[in-house]
Amino acid sequence: MLKDGLKQLAQAVGLNSVHIMEIKVLEKAQESVKIEVVGETHTLLNLLREKSWKAGASQASYMIEHPYLSNPKITVRAKNPKKVLSDATQMVADDAREFGKEFSRAAKK
Repeated sequence: MLKDGLKQLAQAVGLNSVHIMEIKVLEKAQESVKIEVVGETHTLLNLLREKSWKAGASQASYMIEHPYLSNPKITVRAKNPKKVLSDATQMVADDAREFGKEFSRAAKK
């Protein structure tokens, strides 16, 4: 589900070929999930963290233990953390789609 949202995000910003990132579920409980996103940086994880809060998370945080030697990990706590992350991903895709439309309009001027 998260990968589908990330594919939508890439398509929304006009990428024809999409590198599908590797996502590892490190911890999964009824009200929390912790995932590692291989090869990503602060940019995506900070955005997902922010959108997770807006999607109803009771806690959303990420960390990168070492900038060169580790991958970022995001932890989300909520009544339904999978839904929160899915909703957060959709929000990111929607924002990117809107940015793409506005950029196209601005570029025509």
